[in-house]
Amino acid sequence: MVLKEFLREWNSDAATITVHTSGSTGTPKSMSVEKKRMLASARITCDFLGLTASDTALLCMNLNYIGAKMVVVRSIERGMSLCDVPPSGHPYADLPEQWRKHGRITFAAMVPMQVYNALESPEETEWLRSIDHLIIGGGAIDSRLERKLRPFPNHVWSTYGMTETLSHIALRRLNGDDASEWYKPFDTVEISQTADGCLVIDAPLIHEGKLETNDRVEIVKGKGFRILGRKDNVINSGGIKIQIEEVERNLRLFMPVPFLITRVHDEKFGECVVLLTEATDMAEMSEICHNVLPNYWVPRRYIHVDKIPIAGNDKPARAEAERIANLGKE
Repeated sequence: MVLKEFLREWNSDAATITVHTSGSTGTPKSMSVEKKRMLASARITCDFLGLTASDTALLCMNLNYIGAKMVVVRSIERGMSLCDVPPSGHPYADLPEQWRKHGRITFAAMVPMQVYNALESPEETEWLRSIDHLIIGGGAIDSRLERKLRPFPNHVWSTYGMTETLSHIALRRLNGDDASEWYKPFDTVEISQTADGCLVIDAPLIHEGKLETNDRVEIVKGKGFRILGRKDNVINSGGIKIQIEEVERNLRLFMPVPFLITRVHDEKFGECVVLLTEATDMAEMSEICHNVLPNYWVPRRYIHVDKIPIAGNDKPARAEAERIANLGKE
């Protein structure tokens, strides 16, 4: 989808817009959302960040997904100027010359891969540092990326949300003295937990009824919540519950190539930890895992893949990873 198509849909008489989920945990779905709720979500974010009509927004993500659509809606709601570039891993490369020389971007939303790529270039890094409010969503932000962003002079945020919440309902600072691992919900949002520790969102302005997520969280009054991992990403191996994201966080600093943790069915243990990797030296992968991880987290299988499965918005394609790992196990 291109901007002109989205604006045509937005300006139609229909009360709803069609959006698509990412497919990171299964098959992508389409759903209809009310324009008035999208405007309410945009207003909440703009108020929180203090965005005004004098600001300029960058659209550099795929308009098939809610994160990009909401950048446009925020620019409409607040009257911001919008700079539209094709979605790619290097937004700066497609930035029109007039925006490089004469127009400063004050608000941008990106996925982690775009930020990571920008930090590889001194020129792009300086441009990134000049953005007043940079929000990053659509995927996990690893510790190395956080460290690179920590000294940025302006505001850098990690977002929490999903298609059903019309982008994010909470933010956490990644830089400066206020940097934190705790997400703070907006004032109009109430949070709680299910019996198994998953986040429950009550955001009446943007979603009808309470929304139970699959994200296991810790909630502390006055701080907000922090993510432990997804409920469906728990591997139950011999009665020990292993959170996939925690294993990945521990390995991320030491792995020289892309990887994912997944699981296979096992007659003895029920489920076992598996490492999917683009590496070819499995002895090296095994050595890293044994040196870094607790014994009960160490993968029992190592599988080479030409490319780690990624969903359409750069999130890990967990269902596909598990399918690959279980090939030949049935």
